[in-house]
Order: sequence, then C-alpha cells, then structure tokens
Amino acid sequence: MSEIYRAIKQLLQQGNFQQALSHAQQALQNQPTDQELLYFSAVAQRFLKQPQQAINSINKLLDIVPNHGRAHQEAGYCYLALNHVEQAQQAFHYATVCNPALLTAWQQLKKLQDNHTELAADNNNSAITQQITRLSALPKQILGAMDLVHEGKYALAEQVCRGYLKQDKHNPDAMCLLAEIGVLTKVYDDAIFLLETCIELHPEYLPAKIQWANLLNTLGQHHRAKPVALAYLAEKPDDNFAQSALANSLIGIGEMEQGIDIYHQILKREPQRAGIHLQLGHALKAQGKLSEAINAYQQAYQIKPSFGDAYWSLANTKTYRFSEQEITSMKRYADLSQGEHIDRIQFCFALGKAFEDQQQFEQSFHYYQLGNQLKAKTTGYDPDYQQKLVDLQIKHCTTELFDQAPPANSLAAPIFILGLPRAGSTLLEQILSSHSQVDATMELHNILGMAMKLRGRMTNDTPAYPANLAQLSGEQLKALGDKFIEETQHYRQGAPYFIDKMPNNFIHIGLIKLILPNAKIIDARRAPMACCFSGFKQLFGEGQEFSYGLESMGRYYNDYLRLMDHWDQVLPGFVLRINHEDVIDDLEGSVKRILDFCQLPFEQACVEFHKNKRVVKTPSSEQVRQPIYRSAMEQWKNYEQFLTPLKQILVHQ
Repeated sequence: MSEIYRAIKQLLQQGNFQQALSHAQQALQNQPTDQELLYFSAVAQRFLKQPQQAINSINKLLDIVPNHGRAHQEAGYCYLALNHVEQAQQAFHYATVCNPALLTAWQQLKKLQDNHTELAADNNNSAITQQITRLSALPKQILGAMDLVHEGKYALAEQVCRGYLKQDKHNPDAMCLLAEIGVLTKVYDDAIFLLETCIELHPEYLPAKIQWANLLNTLGQHHRAKPVALAYLAEKPDDNFAQSALANSLIGIGEMEQGIDIYHQILKREPQRAGIHLQLGHALKAQGKLSEAINAYQQAYQIKPSFGDAYWSLANTKTYRFSEQEITSMKRYADLSQGEHIDRIQFCFALGKAFEDQQQFEQSFHYYQLGNQLKAKTTGYDPDYQQKLVDLQIKHCTTELFDQAPPANSLAAPIFILGLPRAGSTLLEQILSSHSQVDATMELHNILGMAMKLRGRMTNDTPAYPANLAQLSGEQLKALGDKFIEETQHYRQGAPYFIDKMPNNFIHIGLIKLILPNAKIIDARRAPMACCFSGFKQLFGEGQEFSYGLESMGRYYNDYLRLMDHWDQVLPGFVLRINHEDVIDDLEGSVKRILDFCQLPFEQACVEFHKNKRVVKTPSSEQVRQPIYRSAMEQWKNYEQFLTPLKQILVHQ
C-alpha cells in the first residue's frame, strides 16, 4: 500500500485533487477501512469543494480511529465551508486535544474565538495563544516530529528527532521530544538519560524539569520527583504544573496532608480548575475520606459538565449512586458520536455502573461494552503477542535455570502479591498490612522496570528477555536484588517485611526468584468468570490493555493459568495460591495460611483488616474498608446472557 499512498500524496501536493480522489476511492474498494485512504479522500473532497462528502469520509475514519487529530482538523475546515461555526470550533478543539502539535488547528481556533466572541467562553484564549507561540518557535523538523508522535508514528518521529540532533546536537526541544517517545515506547532508560542530560546541559530550560518530574511520578519514583518539582518551584513558585507534580510526589510517598494542602492552595487561587478538584478527590478517597472525595468529584463536573473522568471517579468509588439528573447528563455525552474520546469512554463505564446499580443489566452491559470497544481502539493490544511472551517465559525459565542460579540477595523482606487485577489482591494486601511486622507500599513498578531494561531495544519481534536471564552472573543477580531493596526503601515505614502488590508481576516470577530467592509470593486467584467480568467492567488508570474485550480478557486469563502452572512445576512451593472465594468462606483460616507461609505469628488485626486506616489507592479502596461480604461473587451472572464469547474461551482453558 505504501506505493499507493505515495502516489496519492503526490497528486494532492500537485493539486490534482480529482485524480487523487479517484485513486483513493478505487483503493478503498479493496481496503474500505484503510485510515490513510479515508484521510486522503477527505482532503481531496474538501479541496474539490465537496465538504459534506469530506465529512462523510472523516466520520468513517473517526469511527475507526476516534483520536485522529488531522481528521478532526479536516472536519473543522469542512464545517467552516458549510458555515457551521460552532461545529468547526469543536472540531478544531478536538484536533488540538488529539494532536497538540497541530499548529494550524490552534491558529484556526484562535481566529474563530477572536471573530466570534460567544465561542470564547468555554476556552482559555491565553492558553491557546501561549501554545501557538510555543509551537511557532519550534524548528520545523521538531514540530513535524511532534506531529508524528501524536499520530502514533513513533519510529518515524524518532528518526526525525535523531536526524535533527546530528545538526543541533543538544537541542533541548529535540531531546525532550525524544524522551517523550522513549516513554511512549516504554524505553524508560533512554527517556531518563535524555532528560537528565538535558537538565544538566540546559539548567534554565524549565520544560525538561517538569517533564522529568512527571516521568518520575509515572514510574512510581515519587521520592526522586519531589526534589525536581521543588527545584522548578524555586524558579517559578506559582507554576500550577510544578505544584501539581509536587503534590503528586508527596502523595506518592505518603505525605498526604502536604499534598492535599497544595491542591487546596491552587484551588484558592483558581477555583475553576476542574482537574485539580479531581486530583484532590483521588487523594481524599485514598485517605478514606469518601464524602469529601465525592464532593471534590462533583465540584469537578459542575465546573466542566463534559468531564467524563469526574463521573467515572464517582462510579469508581463503587459505593456512589447516581441521581437521574446525573444519568441524563452522562447519557447526553456518552451517546454523542463526536466528542473528546477519553471523556466518552469514561461516561460509558460510569453509565455501566449506574445502570448496574439500578439492576437494568441490559442497559448496563450496553455501556460497559461500548466503553470497552472505544477504549480498545486506543490500545493496539495484541493477544497473540501476549501469548508469545508467556511462551518465552515457559521456554527459558526452566528447572535447570533455577537449579544452577548463583546466590543473590538473601533478604526475605519482600512479599509479592500478584495475579490478575480485580482478583482480590487489594484485600490480601489489606489483611497482611494489618500485621505489625508488615508495611504496605503501593503498586511498585520496579520489577516491571527491570524486566523492561533486560528486554532492551527490540531488534526483531523477539525480546532478549527472558532468554538472557541464563547469562546473568551471580554479581549481576545480586546487584538487581540489592537495587530492588534499595529503591523500595522509600515506600517503607520500618517494618521487617513489606508488600509489593503489582498484579502484572506474575509474568516475572522467574526474575523475582533469581534476584530475591527468599522473597514470598502470593497468587491472588479468583473464579474465572467473576474475575474476567470484573476486569471487563473496570476502566483502569493505566495498563491492563487486555481487559477491554471479552475475548482478549479470556485469552489473557488462560495464559495466566498456563504460566502459573509452569511456575508451580519449576518452582514448587515458591508461590502460595489464595482463592478469593476461600477468603470469603473462611477468613480466619485463610489468614492463618497466609501468615504461616510468610512465617509471621498470628495477629487478630489481620482478621479485622477493615479497621486498618492506611492509604489505599486502588479501585477496591472502599471495599477493603468493610468487613468481608459475598455479594460480588456472583455479580457476573446478572450478565450471563451477554458473556458467551468469554465463556467459550474460558471453557477451553
């Protein structure tokens, strides 16, 4: 297809729009959902003064790729041609949301607001002007690379950036953009190196510092993000982005009150900041101050009625019940075919929960399914590749590998709780962290980061990890174990043992065994249908891309079972399996099993886990503050008629 693309693009550049359209539409007969062909068709139709036909092509494209920034920009031009000014403004706005590098979309947005003052009310004109100034000052190559990044063309964007850096070796804009590409492609070491180098070479370049602080927070390295944010604020004390980054880092290391106080300070100056109200709500919810958190979320959507995240955050408390007025408002946004894509996804998941609470299960499933379908379009998840990663773990993590492994870090302090999300891991964490000798931490990214570093850059379709585990020396394994203990020290409060509750670590049990052979591992297991459906109806903050489809969810569960069976064979006794249903049926017996496995004395506080006032940041935060209840065990049966694709896959496990 690349030759066809080049030919059509050349025709467009030459002004041969009719010929370009003919070529594109002829090719679309064989490839009716091809994104590039639909986009080329829309461009040609617009220049041929066929705006309505162009909009039809754009709508087909946006149905496939809802966050296609250039498609929204084309729609803006078409609506202008039709004199639909308000729709044009919305289209250009969506274009800038999907692709903030589209300078012409920003310019059109400002022009519309300058000429139509009634359109300026809902938009920050000064922010638009600042963005235009910033983009206009960038070298053309970097602006082009930034555009490619937001269109998802990371490899090409990286190539452009590296090419520009050959002529302007230490350009801070190029270095920061290359770091952003590293984050998006999960090559975190490159991103870290680039940002550290950029700050060292250009200490006055503040965007690098805020990007660095945000990356550290994203990686869970809040103790490192805090001084970076403080250094930025020393130069710009009233900068809201830096203050938010500082608050995020403080909350991440458990200094909750200080972080919350910063949010209050920002809101005192700018009470209309819906996003800050949302962040404040998250922090209050983690503290267990549910009524205050709900008030913060409501404040957020009152300021910005289209703020899907505020409604989803209310639903994600698991206890909030929406009013009919709120449901009507959510439906208005969820049922729009146009709009900000992420908001629509959030409205759909919130409506799924709202109708579930009303026992309108058909309506509920409609919105859960729609939300998942919309979300799946943004992830690019490939279940075949996930299956391959599991196959590689089984192939290379053999009995011989562990029998021949040299001694590594001997500490028995870490207790890993892993499995699938929504399988009861937060409940087990709450039980264990109620023990006087055990600290809770958070969902730590350290093991995932080590695995990513061992994977290295992908030179072909097969990563170096885990095959390269066999090549690591005793010194290297010990160094990795020592590094894990050192890096996680910041999240501990001084108890002899601590918990790392990261569900996805089940893939890396072999790595954990090699670097921390005396660690304890607990597999949180839940009945297949209950676990998978609970994951399907959850909109996760990040990751868990497999959960946004019944088939992909079922396949992932089967791969999880397959890999856990392998760990049982090659590492007998290393993993304790705790079934969620057993915890509900026999809490005290399950507690004793867990404590015996961790070689801890029995403490009644573990049975009375709901009295534990610790900070909890996962979706189960309110559920683990209540005594054991059984109501969630069979919730999936209310949707059984809709779950045939999931059932069929799980039956063949």
